[in-house]
Amino acid sequence: MSDPKPTTMPSAVTESSDRRRSHRVFISMPVLVRGKYAGQAFEEATQTISVSAHGGLLRVAARLVRGQAVSIVNAKTAEELPCTVTSLGQKENGKTEVGIEFTEASPLFWRIAFPPEDWDPSERKRPGSTHHRPSPPPLPKPSR
Repeated sequence: MSDPKPTTMPSAVTESSDRRRSHRVFISMPVLVRGKYAGQAFEEATQTISVSAHGGLLRVAARLVRGQAVSIVNAKTAEELPCTVTSLGQKENGKTEVGIEFTEASPLFWRIAFPPEDWDPSERKRPGSTHHRPSPPPLPKPSR
């Protein structure tokens, strides 16, 4: 099984003050979410939707509230970091999109390379772009 390939996506930016602190990378990675709800400890295995140096977005079935303290475990490394639930999004198939933020920025937690700060996603090479290399000339036919 090969490692998943990260995909970076530009975020909608309307003003410079709305810029993200770090690039978001859309990648599915196995994680565990741990916390307490109504005094009961829980642990849930799930997948990320996107990650950044400051946290991530995932879907969980557990009931969480904005501002709640949880921890996230990178299932590949067993590293665990404290986080805060920063947003609750759409609910689908019994799971809610949950934005989490690390207590301290931790770009190494995900074990992936993030794009440099000056990276412009609009300059990315895309399949089917108009910048094609010329085709090499056809090979000569063998003589008999």
